[in-house]
Amino acid sequence: MLRIYSFFVLFAVMLSAGACTAQQAMSAAPLLTNQASLPDAPQWDQSTQSSSSSQGSSGPDQTQFPGQGRNAPSSTPTTEGKQTKRILGIIPNFRSVSVDEKLPPISKHDKFKLMLEDNFDYSSFLYVAVLSGIGQAEDSYPEFHTGAPAYARYYWHSFADTFDGNLMTEFLVPVATHEDPRYYTLGRGGFAKRTFYSFSRLVITRSDHGGATPNFSEVVGNGAAAGISSLYYPSQERTWTKTGQRWVTQIGLDGFANLLKEFWPDLNSKLLHNHY
Repeated sequence: MLRIYSFFVLFAVMLSAGACTAQQAMSAAPLLTNQASLPDAPQWDQSTQSSSSSQGSSGPDQTQFPGQGRNAPSSTPTTEGKQTKRILGIIPNFRSVSVDEKLPPISKHDKFKLMLEDNFDYSSFLYVAVLSGIGQAEDSYPEFHTGAPAYARYYWHSFADTFDGNLMTEFLVPVATHEDPRYYTLGRGGFAKRTFYSFSRLVITRSDHGGATPNFSEVVGNGAAAGISSLYYPSQERTWTKTGQRWVTQIGLDGFANLLKEFWPDLNSKLLHNHY
């Protein structure tokens, strides 16, 4: 539960900071619309009137129907369900796909690239640093002792856990099972429907051919990563129970990450006014 708790603490702090930044940016913008000078009364364009009269008398009927001229609907782009490369400008969001976005099948090279981006992005080092500090403060592993050497042990263990998980779930298993490790945003429907969808992606994903397939990458990949972690944790932490706890915790953390990805476009649009 330590990882899930840390995830929510970090996101809450970053969301508050992001909202304040967006609010400051909006308040600092010049209010040109309020300062614009308006004419005393609307002016009648006589040239337009005379042109319309001459066309009506000498040319064919120029009656406008709905959908023509100025009544035609505008094709302005929408930001509904639009994902950004980062959440709050910091958290990596490289694997999220916007609503209705059509992408070609992802290659082995691109799967490897996604894994490297998630593992070695600067924010990953910050996340591991915070996670290690919380672990040491709670004395999660007494075998690590105390002080700076203990923090270093917490740090490299947490980094190794993150690396193992991403390696298995984003590259090795997806390549072997021909699965797409990206998250495809639903973006429509009520809160309950979208929440259920985000957590269901833990067991259902897309294949490289675009069809639905069991998410072996998530379940088997995180299980394999938890098993690998038993090789470098202290002997007291290598039991089946401890390994299973790390496995379930990582899957749960990925579920909450999916939930965040699903509703991030809404938060960015409605709360942060597309600041990011």
